[in-house]
Amino acid sequence: MKTKRHGAVIGLIAAGALLLTACGSDNNAPAGGSAATGTSSTPVECGGKSKLNAEGSTAQKNAIDTFIQAYQQRCPGSDVAYNASGSGAGVKNFNGGQVDFGGSDSPLKADEVTKAAERCQGNPAWHLPLVFGPVAIGYKLEGVTDLVLNGEVTAKIFNGAVKKWNDPAIAALNSGASLPDKDIKVVYRSDESGTTDNFQLYLQAASKGAWTQGAGKQFKGGVGEGKEKSAGVAQAAGSVDGAITYVELSSAQDNKLSMARIDTGSGPVELTTETVGKAIDGATVKGSGNDIVLDLNSIYATTASGAYPLLLATYEIVCSKGYDADTAKAVKAFLTVAATDGQAGLADAGYAPVPKPFQDKLLTAIKAIA
Repeated sequence: MKTKRHGAVIGLIAAGALLLTACGSDNNAPAGGSAATGTSSTPVECGGKSKLNAEGSTAQKNAIDTFIQAYQQRCPGSDVAYNASGSGAGVKNFNGGQVDFGGSDSPLKADEVTKAAERCQGNPAWHLPLVFGPVAIGYKLEGVTDLVLNGEVTAKIFNGAVKKWNDPAIAALNSGASLPDKDIKVVYRSDESGTTDNFQLYLQAASKGAWTQGAGKQFKGGVGEGKEKSAGVAQAAGSVDGAITYVELSSAQDNKLSMARIDTGSGPVELTTETVGKAIDGATVKGSGNDIVLDLNSIYATTASGAYPLLLATYEIVCSKGYDADTAKAVKAFLTVAATDGQAGLADAGYAPVPKPFQDKLLTAIKAIA
């Protein structure tokens, strides 16, 4: 893939707008609307706890840093300590009452929902999606910078059924390419991760039965080398010829990984503005009220021409009620800034700002936190 980072980021802004406009249509939000680039006119009631603690998704680390900078500007003297330990740790420590909110690349499971309600003094936890981005199948293979894969072959690579780069299954998708007789070196996330969960859900939906390992935040392929966090897997894949991994776009770009085009059944699809937007155009919301949980299953299995099917949404997991007064005030202030002013810096960090209609929905939920 030869797309430059700037172009990809600009593309993701438009793609994010398409995604969230589509989501908003399932929640009685107005259709259309431009991307939210930050609005300092939005009232922010600063105060409360001077330093919030949060933990979770590594995929959103740079976005959270951007949010914190905006928060410090709007609310001088206020801060957030965010530990990018992975979605699994973020959910676990939020549910354990160790942090004020958690970051996760996938929604809470049933048992986690119950534990979160207990942590929130008997009140439900809400999912607030503030960060969006596609997942790249990143690889490093000398002499090969234009690789095509599909769900079935990708599943077979990551569960060990396809072991060589010149395997006939890969060659059939890359007619005319010179593929080396070289071992495929799978690199996967060793820590619990929402990125892993989304990737395995994609394989489950798109592999025509080749992926039987199931989904979840722990990688279940059974082959390869595990590395912690997004930066770890991207760095490992970028340092070894023949390596392949799954990682967020920004991490793939930072480590100069090539990115596979994905054939969903209607021809190879590159990760671009148009292809991401087309894939996510049909996204729906399965959460109710202020619990904004997205349903991405239909995207993973898409066969639409020109649709790139691999993406994730990152949620901030918060208590709807149950905080003490100081914590509630600070959480609401931070999230308000993150949904408004903080969105202005996301393009430079490699993410997609939310559009205005969905920004309004987020603000409605944030205002309702108690």
